[in-house]
Amino acid sequence: MKHGKKYIESKKLIEKSKLYEIDEALELATKTKTAKFDETVEMHIRLGVDSRHAEQQVRGAVVLPNGTGKDVRVAVFAKGDAAKAAEDAGADIVGAEDLVAKIQGEGFMDMDVCIATPDMMGLVGRLGKLLGPRGLMPSPKAGTVTPDVGKAVKEAKAGKIEYRLDKTNIIHCPIGKVSFGGEKLIENANTLLEAVVKAKPAATKGQYIRSCVIATTMGPGIHINPAKIVATSKPE
Repeated sequence: MKHGKKYIESKKLIEKSKLYEIDEALELATKTKTAKFDETVEMHIRLGVDSRHAEQQVRGAVVLPNGTGKDVRVAVFAKGDAAKAAEDAGADIVGAEDLVAKIQGEGFMDMDVCIATPDMMGLVGRLGKLLGPRGLMPSPKAGTVTPDVGKAVKEAKAGKIEYRLDKTNIIHCPIGKVSFGGEKLIENANTLLEAVVKAKPAATKGQYIRSCVIATTMGPGIHINPAKIVATSKPE
């Protein structure tokens, strides 16, 4: 793969064989951005589990203390008082059968998070093939299937993110913007890592966090020392 001059120059700031401390890596990430826009800082965590087995799945949600820096568009499937609560909490679109029809018939996908009340899941289930591949299907584990949709909307707007394994046993999550600066990014990163450590399946054997890489949207990857992650995280 060919990279531009800015990427190559940024990569020179990173020691290839070094495993960085989290705070050092995030401070460095703010210096390796190459784009003119405010790049997202992403964290990629490879776990020593097998996602093919249900008992080794790692999935959940966590509210980042400093948010993600993104204006999150929230869609809510609800009726009656729940729909009103969602609107009052700042949901961007609220509906029931009409919202399902809009997604099915018009291909509407202008949303980042989908939330639903439990009684709506029979209806929302019809959208599995459309919402699932985009990571938008409401889930109890992620806190997006709940009777308290008002609270869920506020959390989503405040910076709640979902983490889950992909087929290669890696979790990919945004932890903020370069403009946040090192201190806020470190707080967000530690919050995510603590949640992932706490979610460690009982069936897991051997090293749980195999590797962790931080990178900006257009920048090079910075490798974190996985041993220090487990040592500094404090799962309850």
